[in-house]
Amino acid sequence: MHIDGINGLTDVELREAIERGGRFVFFEYCISCVLITLRRPSDIRFLRRGQWGWVRGMPYTIVSLLLGWWGLPWGILYTPLVVLTNLTGGCDVTAQTCAYLGMELAEDPQCEKP
Repeated sequence: MHIDGINGLTDVELREAIERGGRFVFFEYCISCVLITLRRPSDIRFLRRGQWGWVRGMPYTIVSLLLGWWGLPWGILYTPLVVLTNLTGGCDVTAQTCAYLGMELAEDPQCEKP
């Protein structure tokens, strides 16, 4: 699994960034062509505290707004959902990503090694 934004971070640095409010998110995009509609997630991205998720999701939002509406009926249904997800900062998957990385999620959103 490829995770953008954690290159060069040690486990300790990553844990500290999550404790300070970092989170793992993915964005979605929707592409349609009359009878076919594809709704796909982006790679997982690590956002540090203070980084705006909606800005990082803007390319996916633009693609969806341009190419998502054209499929019937799913393009018309999926496009607003995808745009809403991206404009609210992406889908938070911090708990699942910490589990995948072998880190344990504490009560509050922090990852700790077992």
